[in-house]
Amino acid sequence: MAESPKPTPEYIRFSTVTGYFQQDDPITEDRGFDYTKTNFGLIDRAYGGDSELDPIHKKSQWERFGNEVARLNHGSEPEVQYKLLYMGRHGEGYHNVAEAFYGKNDWDCYWSLKEGNGTITVTPPFIFSSRLTLLCWDSWRVLHDWSDALLTSAGIAQAEKANAFWRSQIASQNIPTPESYYTSPLLRCLATANVTFSGLDLPADRQFVPTIKELFREELGVHTCDRRSSKSVIRENYPNWPFEAGFEEDDPLWDAEHRETNEAMDIRLGQALGDVFSSDKNTYISISSHSGAIGSILRVLGHRSFSLGTGQVIPVLVKAERVAGDGPPRGKGPYTTISTCSAPSATAVPI
Repeated sequence: MAESPKPTPEYIRFSTVTGYFQQDDPITEDRGFDYTKTNFGLIDRAYGGDSELDPIHKKSQWERFGNEVARLNHGSEPEVQYKLLYMGRHGEGYHNVAEAFYGKNDWDCYWSLKEGNGTITVTPPFIFSSRLTLLCWDSWRVLHDWSDALLTSAGIAQAEKANAFWRSQIASQNIPTPESYYTSPLLRCLATANVTFSGLDLPADRQFVPTIKELFREELGVHTCDRRSSKSVIRENYPNWPFEAGFEEDDPLWDAEHRETNEAMDIRLGQALGDVFSSDKNTYISISSHSGAIGSILRVLGHRSFSLGTGQVIPVLVKAERVAGDGPPRGKGPYTTISTCSAPSATAVPI
């Protein structure tokens, strides 16, 4: 009896649809770019469906853009979909302060391997705000460390700024709000997402209930700030947020001796995007993540490099096409051994 033919493998090919946002224009400088001063970077332009949607020119730029995305999806082939990703970097964390203080060289070779420096003391003003319920004091290490780093007061303020901006854009622009929310499981991202989206006037079918997704983490390995807390700690602080299927109790990815390469990051973040695009039919997606992880996503999407400061947001219009073939590699990519030092090269007053 003849064997049944094997199914043809398929994968999702991603590309950035340019011409809609300033951030994908090569002339736009990433240094100092502020999404709150540029309407998220949305370019003021006309779209093909404007005459039918808005003949008397009353619609906002975001309303007309939303119609444009719907038009692209309506006119696409069955194997093609368009999604808008709102990707936000977490607010400033204690690890960011430490790296800026000690310098990149000392941070990478010495301080990033430590749990902390024994001087940063976390106190309630640095943790709580009206929309931030991050910690249960009886279950947390209230010490002076940056492992799975918390937000500083400045980081909380950055997330509150994002909340205020979303609030204003919903009211004035009727901006398409995310239909689905995903977040890295690291505490700084969970807190940033919580402050950013809690309390907004969201449609009933677009309420903020983020899925905690392992692969949206920062560059893996060596740095203690990128080692995640246990599932139990996360659940205790965010009891109503779902974990993706298979999320493990303890961190399965962090490696104390080896650091993830860009190649490995691109494989991992490509898998994360593939998971989202293959299982989530929604068009507007929020991802709360990290500078390195978002940089990797941009590479996977064929977007130009665009660095984000803490608390910054970048929207990207993505074309995803299901095509025949094996696609990019999956699984764990290559890691590297980084140079370490037994003591920092410079003496500094502890922060």
